[in-house]
Amino acid sequence: AAVKELVENALDAGARRVDVAIEQGGRRLIRIIDDGCGMSEADLVLAVERHATSKLPDGDLSNIATLGFRGEALPSIASVATLDIATRAAGAAQGAALRVDQGVRRPPSPSAQQIGTRVEVRDLFAATPARLKFLKSDRAEARAVADVIQRLAMAHPQVRFGLGGGDVTGFDYAACADDDDGRLRRLGQVLGAEFRDNALAVDAWREGVRLTGFAGLPTFHKATALSQYVYVNGRPVRDKLIASAIRGAYMDYLPGGRHPALALFIACDPHDVDVNVHPAKAEVRFRDPGLVRGLIVGALKQTLAGALHRSSSTGGTATLDALARRASFVTPSFHSTPAANWDW
Repeated sequence: AAVKELVENALDAGARRVDVAIEQGGRRLIRIIDDGCGMSEADLVLAVERHATSKLPDGDLSNIATLGFRGEALPSIASVATLDIATRAAGAAQGAALRVDQGVRRPPSPSAQQIGTRVEVRDLFAATPARLKFLKSDRAEARAVADVIQRLAMAHPQVRFGLGGGDVTGFDYAACADDDDGRLRRLGQVLGAEFRDNALAVDAWREGVRLTGFAGLPTFHKATALSQYVYVNGRPVRDKLIASAIRGAYMDYLPGGRHPALALFIACDPHDVDVNVHPAKAEVRFRDPGLVRGLIVGALKQTLAGALHRSSSTGGTATLDALARRASFVTPSFHSTPAANWDW
């Protein structure tokens, strides 16, 4: 959760590159460096105060155009860890640095920071050890950190993302063009070439709501719904309405117990969606849920109907090899040629 809030701050600052490093699953160290717009010294001091935010310039809670908006992440993290922030705004002669140690703020000081912001969180929950028992293992927390960054990376292909540290398989996703080809390339970086080769482009619009993204072929399905990624105005969400619409669209194409792989991006007026219905902003509430559900079902069905001539480019060889091995184990004398020579 800490990494999610800090990376979202970097994206809201207009960063084109975000580098994340963790140690011991993030308990010992979380370091996030971005090249965004940075902050002035006055904004830096204000950023670690409770109930303070610069993301609502007009105070309108029904018009939220950023990933975060409550301004509670930095002071909440600083109350249970050692928080160091170094930042420099574009055009500033020098940067500023500030430390908050377990809720105790020290005066800001000059810094040689480059344009952008560097945030370091050390010894998370060191002063409140009772809360450590609610954390999972270092490896599990590291996997959760990687999942958070990958979800945000899929929604922002124009940004370069990097992750490194112990207990996690690092990655470095190069920036891609901010168009359909660039987005598909980013999805391939995160989900693998298998998804990229079996994805169908989705693009539909209805009454001010636009749906774009890529849906997997019906023959490219998974055992769970974990390969379904949905975004609303760039925010990753897990919404029951959208999940139900996806199941309805694929109902006639998938066998029971199987789930499609897809990445869908919904764009609408911020006034038409409430993102403040879940503490982690993982669920949303649409002003017109029937419109959104109908758009998703209709767009996916139309896309799938237009690609019935295509089949998955993966899985066929593995299936044939498995069948061949099983048949050769039972009646080896019946096979005069290896399975690799079969004509699919």
